[in-house]
Amino acid sequence: MTASPEMPLHGSCGCGAISFEVRAPFELARYCHCHRCQKRTGTSSSANARVARDAVAILSGEDKIRSWAPEGGAPKHYCAECGGHVFSGPLDQDWIVIRLGTIDGDPGIRPEYRQWVSSAASWEDIPDDGLPRYPEGGPA
Repeated sequence: MTASPEMPLHGSCGCGAISFEVRAPFELARYCHCHRCQKRTGTSSSANARVARDAVAILSGEDKIRSWAPEGGAPKHYCAECGGHVFSGPLDQDWIVIRLGTIDGDPGIRPEYRQWVSSAASWEDIPDDGLPRYPEGGPA
C-alpha cells in the first residue's frame, strides 16, 4: 500500500508506547549490513526506508523516544520502554529513516539495494536476490 494523507501507514515500537503514521510514499528502501545495524538489531541486516520528515506524525509516545548517536553515524531513535528501534537520522532534517519492521502491514516499498556488504555477517550468506550490492553506503 502506498501511504498518503488519506490512507496513512501505521507503525509502532514493540510495546506500542510509540506510535506514528507515515502520510506520504517512501522515497527509497535498502538493506544495511553494517556492524552498527547488526549490533542494534541482533540480526545480519536491517531493512529501512526513507521518507520526508513532514510526512511522519508521531501519534503517541514522543516522550518515550530516546536517541543514541554513535561517533561518525546517524542518530538512532528507540523506545525507552521496550528498546524497540523505530527511526534513524536527525529528527530535525528534511527526511527520516523508518525501520520497516515497525510498519503494520505492507509498507508499499521493497528494499532496492544492499549497503555495507563489506561488513556483512560471516555467519549468514547474503541472499542471491539480484539486488545491487555496495561495499559501503549505497546511493542516497
